[in-house]
Amino acid sequence: MIILGLILLILGYVAGISLLYYIGAILLIVGVVLLVLGRTGRAVGGRPHWF
Repeated sequence: MIILGLILLILGYVAGISLLYYIGAILLIVGVVLLVLGRTGRAVGGRPHWF
């Protein structure tokens, strides 16, 4: 999710499409939050590990 967010963020910035830019930023933030929650040992979505 983090990689997809980065790709959309870069494509949105280069192409000048603000919708891709915002979707990429949201996916990047959600991916980082899930990564941090998974690293701290909290169950994310009912799973003990988030891969």
